[in-house]
Amino acid sequence: MSVHALAVRAATIGGPLARLDPRSRVLAAVALVVTIATLHRLDVLLCAVAGAGALALVSGQPLRALGHRLLHLEGFMAALLLLLPFTMPGAPLLTLGPIAASEAGVLRSLDIVLTVNGCALVVFALLAALDPVHLGQACARLGVPQRLVQTFLLTVRYGAVFRAEIRRLTESMRVRGFAPGTNRHTFRTYGNLAGMVLVRSLERAERVDEAMRCRGYSGRLPIGHAGRFGRADLLFGFAVLAAACALVGADRLL
Repeated sequence: MSVHALAVRAATIGGPLARLDPRSRVLAAVALVVTIATLHRLDVLLCAVAGAGALALVSGQPLRALGHRLLHLEGFMAALLLLLPFTMPGAPLLTLGPIAASEAGVLRSLDIVLTVNGCALVVFALLAALDPVHLGQACARLGVPQRLVQTFLLTVRYGAVFRAEIRRLTESMRVRGFAPGTNRHTFRTYGNLAGMVLVRSLERAERVDEAMRCRGYSGRLPIGHAGRFGRADLLFGFAVLAAACALVGADRLL
């Protein structure tokens, strides 16, 4: 999907979070992810995941997109739940023949699953609707190094171009009768494909660099006006700070 298509898609998504400044959403996402990552008690983690889920629901984004993204994540989490209890030492909770699932392993796996899902829900709710350009500009205004921001923006912009190039090359291979298999010809063909993609990527990078310099590029991409934080951003910031303090307090003090 191109950057323009992502921008159009983001503009069509409503919800109260869409009116916030992108910087507010980035700061809130970082604060909540760090907070959830520092929690240890399962009951507090459950509350954090529930709050993150509610935030994702009020973000105005389609639930189908949320389910699609979580589906890929839960495959890894299921493998973790199945394997970690049997590989971590501790008091046995379940015995299956010669192997035993430890109680410490079960608790640790649940801790990781809840933490990862909570962080994923927060990132989806606050950042998924931001198109890459606005996300990169927000990070630049918050003091993220310029080179890192430029690398991110250029990767997003030309990643789709390189994917399209790979798709054209693979389609031309099929037209010429190429059928992949487990033989030397297939491995050689894929090696040639990787080499052609690399060469064309370098040529494209040189043309892009020359075009940017012709347009006055001096080492810094234009960021645009920073804008101002509004009342909604302040209220949202206080709410995020209160939620983070409540979760940390409940995890450490209760």
